[in-house]
Amino acid sequence: MEFVKTYIHERIGYISLNRAEKRNALNFQFTSELKEAFKSFSENTAVKIIVLKAEGPAFCAGADLEYLQQLQHNTYKENLIDSTHLMELYKLIYTLNKVVIAEVNGHALAGGCGLVTVCDFAFSIPEANFGYTESRIGFIPAIVMNFLVKKIGETHARMMLLSGNVIKASEAQKFGIINAIYESEEELEEEVMKFAQHLIAHNSETSMMLTKQMLSEIHSMPLDEALRYAAEMNATARSSEDCKKGIAAFLNKETVKW
Repeated sequence: MEFVKTYIHERIGYISLNRAEKRNALNFQFTSELKEAFKSFSENTAVKIIVLKAEGPAFCAGADLEYLQQLQHNTYKENLIDSTHLMELYKLIYTLNKVVIAEVNGHALAGGCGLVTVCDFAFSIPEANFGYTESRIGFIPAIVMNFLVKKIGETHARMMLLSGNVIKASEAQKFGIINAIYESEEELEEEVMKFAQHLIAHNSETSMMLTKQMLSEIHSMPLDEALRYAAEMNATARSSEDCKKGIAAFLNKETVKW
């Protein structure tokens, strides 16, 4: 792959945005390679947790504006295909069967902020800025708003999407876009790895997968339907091998190995 680097270390699958000269701006090929990387790790039994990171000083500047300019000559149908391609990437990450952590080493703007939003956890350095700046170029943050409203609520989402303002990491943390801030890139990398290793050592992969599945689905359900679904998932989880293993270890006062 040209724009994406992948490697595995101690059950962590790393996906690195590798278009630093363009501030990791997204185009059709870049999006395709990201989808391929996430799908590959989702099926790889050697990977339990995925970390999304970036090469260069920026995490992701969003869409490649030169690429967007070319798309203006496309038909509506052609543009719909391209938009659907990006939508599929966001949905893939959001609903992936494995936990995804964003390691944000620089600015995450527009579609780049969207990548952070659809990850399960996000950690950054203080210098990183976040924002949905589409309104400043006559565009709209159409796809990601579906995920952003769920993540931070409508009040904060309206502020970010309609103002087009860029916010500092400290404010992004208050909004709930990121979970924690670390003082340097070295500390960020170390703490993300520690957090991933904690999840690997202490949490059942099946439990995390089923919990992610439920989190992505219950928001769209009426209360009664959501509760029935929860009861069904509860019953399913009780009969899983991981649940049997975990309860047996607890009752026998043993440390379970995940």
